[in-house]
Amino acid sequence: MARNRPGSGQVRIIAGQWRSRKLPIQDLEGLRPTTDRVRETLFNWLSGYLTGASVLDCFAGSGALSLEALSRYAAFARIHELQRSAAEQLKANLTTLKCDNAEVLIGDTLQLLSRPADRRFDIVFIDPPFRKGLAAQTMALLQQGWLNDDALIYVEVEAELHDLQVPAQWQPIKEKQAGQVSYRLYRYQEQTS
Repeated sequence: MARNRPGSGQVRIIAGQWRSRKLPIQDLEGLRPTTDRVRETLFNWLSGYLTGASVLDCFAGSGALSLEALSRYAAFARIHELQRSAAEQLKANLTTLKCDNAEVLIGDTLQLLSRPADRRFDIVFIDPPFRKGLAAQTMALLQQGWLNDDALIYVEVEAELHDLQVPAQWQPIKEKQAGQVSYRLYRYQEQTS
């Protein structure tokens, strides 16, 4: 991805109705789109769960994860993004795709999740900026009514983070590492045995 001028990056949708579409993304400090290889693995893990799913993307950045989910027929996506210019680019990309089953909320995901839950989600993406302790805080807030029973939660963190505090109701399903990235999939179950 070129990094020499603002807005020069792109994200490519891997599969689904918008397969191979390339969309512009903002070239912003700290923006770290999930690589195609990691996304391909993740969406292989999620195959069979996406069609008709309600998706929450907590730290959207480029929007690669939520756009991929929508391309694969998720019913709805709520997209949180702190940086206004990245959020505006996401809105423009959704318009380009003629996608009307997604909403982009501009703001801090921790503040947005601190509000009373107005919807429950089937699939959640947590891919925060590294080394800020945001993943554990987000996980704790999601416990406050945001998750459907059996929801799948994807967490992408720095590989050196070995002591991530995961809620008791979250069962680990898959885990892999690619370079400096550790990525994991959990299943939420309201009742623990």
